[in-house]
Amino acid sequence: MNLINLSVAARRLGFDACGVAPVDVLTGEKEALLRWIEKGFHAGMGYMARNVEKRENPALLVEGARSVIVTLTNYYTPRQQEKSVPVVARYAYGKDYHIVLKERLFRLLAFLKEMSGRDVRGRCFVDSAPVFEHEWARRAGLGWIGRNTLLVNPRLGSYCFIGVIISDLEFSSYSQPEERDFCGTCRRCVEACPTGALSPHEVNANLCISYNTIEQKGEIPLAVKEKMGQRFFGCDACQEACPWNGKAVLHHVGEFQPNEWLMRMNREDWLELDEATFETRFKDSPLSRPGLEQIKRNLSQPPLL
Repeated sequence: MNLINLSVAARRLGFDACGVAPVDVLTGEKEALLRWIEKGFHAGMGYMARNVEKRENPALLVEGARSVIVTLTNYYTPRQQEKSVPVVARYAYGKDYHIVLKERLFRLLAFLKEMSGRDVRGRCFVDSAPVFEHEWARRAGLGWIGRNTLLVNPRLGSYCFIGVIISDLEFSSYSQPEERDFCGTCRRCVEACPTGALSPHEVNANLCISYNTIEQKGEIPLAVKEKMGQRFFGCDACQEACPWNGKAVLHHVGEFQPNEWLMRMNREDWLELDEATFETRFKDSPLSRPGLEQIKRNLSQPPLL
C-alpha cells in the first residue's frame, strides 16, 4: 500500500491529516499507564485498568496487524457561547464525534480494501477501545504529546479528534515519527488548570473537571466544584492556554456546527428541561453520554467562583 494514496484518500474523506506507523509493542506506554493507575489517577474509570495487554499490543485487537493508520480531524471554532450561560467544552458543540469519525474511518477502510485488491482485515477505533491513540498519532508523524497529555499538531494545534485503523496491511513506506517536543519550557497548560489536575504529561482524573462533569457518577468533590466556574460539561482551560492553539483555524465539518440551543441556554433553561425536550434538542450530541439527570446534578448549585 502506498502512503501517498492513503493521504490523498483521507483528505478527500474530510480528514485534516493522516499518517501510518508500523505495528509495535508499546511496553513503555503500558508501564507508564500502570504507574498512573497505581497512583489512583484513573479515579472511577475502571476500564482503564482492563485490557492493558491489548493496549500494549495491537495484534491482540486485530489478528496479523501490520499497520496503525491515524487520522486527525479539526473541530476548532472561534465561536463561543453567549455570556453568562453554562459552559461546555468546544468538542461538544455539535454532533458526537464518535459517530462522525467512525463513518469516515469505515469509508477509508473500504478504500484500502479496494486499493489492495484483497479482503483487508482491519478495525476502526475512535476513543472507545484499548488503544494508545496519542502515542500512535506521534508515531504516525502527526505531532507530539504535550504537557497536558494531548496531541499537539504544529499546523492544527490540539483541537483535533484522533481516529485509528489497525489493519493487516503492510505499507511500502511509513510516516516518520515525531521525536521532538515543541512545548519547550512552556508550562501554561499546567498553570491554567483550574483544579491543579495537571502535572507535566500526567492528569489526575480525581481533580479533572472533564472527568467530574462527564464520567463521575457520584457527587462532584467540593474542591473541584469550587473551581468549576460556569463549566458543566468538560473543560478547555489547558487548550485555551496553549500557544500552539493560537494557530487553530475554523473546522470544515458540517456536523460540528454549534447546536444553537447549547449556545444560548442559561442555567434555569437547563434545570427546567424535561427528558423529551432534551432528547429532541441533543440527540446524537456528546451531552447524551452523561444524560440530563447528571447535567442537572452538575448545575444543581450556583457556580462557585
